[in-house]
Order: sequence, then structure tokens, then C-alpha cells
Amino acid sequence: MTAGTKIMIIDDDVAQVKHTSAYLKERSCETRVFLEGESALREFPLWKPDLILLDLGLPGMDGFSICRQIRLVSNVPIIILSSNTNVRDKVRILDLGADDYLTKPCDPEELSARIRAVLRRFSVSPISSVPSDTSSQWVSYPDLTINQTSYTVLYDGAEISMPPKELELLYCLASSPNRVFTREQLLDRVWGYDYEGDARTVDVHMKRIRKKIKDHETWSLSTVWGVGYKFELKS
Repeated sequence: MTAGTKIMIIDDDVAQVKHTSAYLKERSCETRVFLEGESALREFPLWKPDLILLDLGLPGMDGFSICRQIRLVSNVPIIILSSNTNVRDKVRILDLGADDYLTKPCDPEELSARIRAVLRRFSVSPISSVPSDTSSQWVSYPDLTINQTSYTVLYDGAEISMPPKELELLYCLASSPNRVFTREQLLDRVWGYDYEGDARTVDVHMKRIRKKIKDHETWSLSTVWGVGYKFELKS
């Protein structure tokens, strides 16, 4: 570890989190703590951590789902810290792309050594199919990841089939949450200024998207009557 190493901790074990975060800060690391996965996934592309410490047994989205969604867009090192000793679960999370596994409670010196070893082996970079400037090419929310570079959509833990224009329309809305777009703006952004179709094209594509993706408890595809559409984040 070097000074300024950014470590994201996703763990609902408050006592363990406080201890781990304090230990890492003493070694000049920057830490951000999340007690559940949804907010961590929203923050991940913005803060861009150098390493993630992840628990498996989280409320809501579990560690398996979080690891799977992160691996769609990044090779950032992930170390599992969990009280789960089930061998099958260890194999499963390592197969999903985790880089190391420590059983809690773990010795802080051992954790520090594991972090150093993982950081030596890996440089943080996007997955091979995604260019390095992915900040504007993918978005991720609970149970939904839209990757406009690889043209893939992961919804509720599974990849779903979506034609290019549907994906581009969904991405356009989701990359600007809570912003209302008129049908004309969506036509310009997704189909281009020289498109000769009319606004009903947007309505048809939105109807198709909604058949594949249902509203989530934290987000929804909303119609703003008389105006257009928005990707709404729920408080």
C-alpha cells in the first residue's frame, strides 16, 4: 500500500468496519465505507477505488451480485472479508472474479499483507472489452448495469437481449438520472439529427424496454406526461 491508496469497504459489520477503516487510515489510505451494496455501486464509478473489501452477507444485494456487477466493468482488485466458511461459497465468489478471501475476524497485519500482495499483482483497469474511458460508457444501479461499449445489459443478475437502439435509449436516460428528456431530445441523442421518423418511435422503444425491465424499488423508468421520459431515482 502507498499513501493515498483508495479502498472501498462494503460491509454491514459496523464494529469490524470501524476497526478496519481506522487501521487503514493509520497507514495513509483513503477509505469509504458502505453498509449495503446499492449505494456502493452508485459511488464506484465516481470514486474509482484502487481496491474493494467486500462482505458476502449484506442486506439487500449480496456480495455475489456486487462482485458480478463490478466485474462487468472493471478489474479492480476485490478481497472478500466474510464470516462465511462454506467452501462452495468461497469457490463461487472466486470464480466470479474475487482476488482473495479472508475469514472474519481477521488479523489486521494479515489483511495489510494481502492487500499489498493483491495490489502488486494487479493494476486497476477496465475489462478488456471496455476502453479506459468507460466513465461515460456504462452506468450501474441496483440490479441493473448498462454497458454501451460492449452493448450488454445485466438485469436482476442475468444478461438480457436488447437491440442497439433500445439499449442506447435506456443508457441515455440512465446516464442522466432524474433528468426529464423530451421525445425530440431523445430522438436527436439516440437516432441523430437527420432521423426522419417521429416521436412515436421513442414511445414504441420505451414500451419494448419496459417489457424487459420492471421498475425497481430504488429506480424506475418514468413517463412525464406531456413532456417525455426520465430515469428516476427514488428517495
